[in-house]
Amino acid sequence: MAANKTAPTGAGVNEFLAAVEHPVRRADGFELLELMRDITGQEAVMWGPTIVGFGSYHYRYATGREGDSAAVGFSPRKANLALYGLTYGPDAGPQLEALGKHKTGAACLYINRLGDVDRQVLVAMIRSGYHHVMAQLHRP
Repeated sequence: MAANKTAPTGAGVNEFLAAVEHPVRRADGFELLELMRDITGQEAVMWGPTIVGFGSYHYRYATGREGDSAAVGFSPRKANLALYGLTYGPDAGPQLEALGKHKTGAACLYINRLGDVDRQVLVAMIRSGYHHVMAQLHRP
């Protein structure tokens, strides 16, 4: 079975965020860094070259594939901010309705900038997403 492409790298999170070209994405990245660190109680780790992750969990699919992933995290992309692990929890539906301007993908939440969303709702999504991943999805 192939190894996961996204794994912890040991690269510097602050250096990565400081190098983000778009000034709003860079500032939002540093704000998310502090927010997710405070909420999860975990230090940030680079997962692959572009994902800032907090905590980790082990998953095991019915197919037998298993691996490790960041419990929650984000990536300041050119087009938007991609947030990971926030849409899994049982409260995600109502929270998404109250969040503000966003899009969702298979496992991602996309926002253009933090100014487009309700910060209190985002905090609740980070908290509930992290706890859900660690308590329900983690398979040691």
